Amino acid sequence: MSKFLTGLAKGMATTGRTMVTHAHTQQYPHVRPDLPQRSRGVIALLEENCTSCMLCARECPDWCIYIDSHKETTPAETEGGRARQHNMLDRFAIDFSLCMYCGICIDVCPFDALFWSPEFEYADGDIRNLLHEKDKLGEWMPTVPPPAHVDEAENPERGSGAPAKYRGSAAEENFGGGRDHV
Repeated sequence: MSKFLTGLAKGMATTGRTMVTHAHTQQYPHVRPDLPQRSRGVIALLEENCTSCMLCARECPDWCIYIDSHKETTPAETEGGRARQHNMLDRFAIDFSLCMYCGICIDVCPFDALFWSPEFEYADGDIRNLLHEKDKLGEWMPTVPPPAHVDEAENPERGSGAPAKYRGSAAEENFGGGRDHV
């Protein structure tokens, strides 16, 4: 019986401490949260940089990126030159109901057409409305923060781009860490 009473007393003490502790509730809809710099929210598209190379769609583990394009022929700029063909983007869509926000599409894009935007308020009551086309993805581009500036003089430990365990070793050169080359 005394074990029961000591357990009850400990439980009541925990409850009492919790009742007098100030709660850190965020009043989200009325007060926007202070997000960390460079936080990930939604994927934004810079349409003029997209060449329809399909790398992002092929590398996506969820297959949530849909791209349609066609080829257009540009006449030769100089006499005797040949006409060039360019891919023109018809459709670029991301189904955010399938996306797992891994960022692989952003990493593999060789033309810097995809970026993380800190916007996170795009929820919808119907899952079918989470398929966003290129127009909607382009609307998020103004919210993309500028790239972080890394100055080697201010932050020498981050200067080489090599992981910390390789800094100061011969393996650092594999990461472009040699300070003698440009």
